[in-house]
Amino acid sequence: MRSVAPPEATAPDPVDARLAARLAELRARHGWSLGELADRSGVSRSTLSRAERAEISPTAAVLNRLCHVYGRTMSQLLSEVEAEPAPVVRAADQPVWQDRASGFVRRSVSPPHAGLRGELVEGRLAPGADLAYDRPPVAGLEQHIWVLDGALEVTVQETAHRLESGDCLRMRVWGPTRFRSTGTARARYLLAVVRP
Repeated sequence: MRSVAPPEATAPDPVDARLAARLAELRARHGWSLGELADRSGVSRSTLSRAERAEISPTAAVLNRLCHVYGRTMSQLLSEVEAEPAPVVRAADQPVWQDRASGFVRRSVSPPHAGLRGELVEGRLAPGADLAYDRPPVAGLEQHIWVLDGALEVTVQETAHRLESGDCLRMRVWGPTRFRSTGTARARYLLAVVRP
């Protein structure tokens, strides 16, 4: 009988590995156990533990909850695991992150930079994708959403705004938000984020 070699473990994506290390570092800096962070964020201990060991890539919703607890925007957190930002960010060098579970792709067009409060993000949602956040990462965050292609429904607290190509929604985020791709094609939009 021939023996079969066990499947090789695949190494985590380098960005996921750096993100895992940063999440563990932030929790340690606050002196919280996994249980304390789970209580503060509403994310299970198991998910937090696996994310900190780079066994899973956290979803956008999980990252949003952690950003809220740590008082950061998602872009700030992701920029902390990427190289030092340059004044000119070439298209090929703009970091891309995916939430495969929700069909969300996020490109950091103009990542956060020390001394600047604004940033630009390109978001892409697959047809029918639905992305919900239960709270903003930073209360009072200013956002401008400009739809470039497709159709997008953005719900701010309980008010739904249907946006078509060329439309722009301006808002300050205090509560839950939801992004839904409502057309038959992917929705692509530019998100301008300004920290309070």
